[in-house]
Amino acid sequence: QVQLVESGGGSVQAGGSLKLTCVHSEYIFSRCAMGWYRQAPDTERELISTISNDGITTYEDSVKGRFAISQDNAKNTVYLQMNNLKTEDTAVYFCAAVAWRGVYCPWANHWGQGTQVTVSS
Repeated sequence: QVQLVESGGGSVQAGGSLKLTCVHSEYIFSRCAMGWYRQAPDTERELISTISNDGITTYEDSVKGRFAISQDNAKNTVYLQMNNLKTEDTAVYFCAAVAWRGVYCPWANHWGQGTQVTVSS
């Protein structure tokens, strides 16, 4: 059973900040990176940030400079610090295992319950 438990969502005004937390199964980083996805109503789930087990990060252009992904391997936890939030950041946020540099990730496509982020103007 792949453990993926997201928390930290909430309702904030535009310009505010939230920090999301994802507790995941310990073994995921042995083969995969970790990623944060989001899904707004009537849209497809999109990958917005990833972090490898050695700390290399990537960001989708719309969140670059505003969001920061980090990890605490001792706690099997990945974080997403979200600053200067915009109304278009409103979505359900999910963490998941992702393939990294062409290495097959056997735990991809497993999902937690997600955490809702709502940004109002």
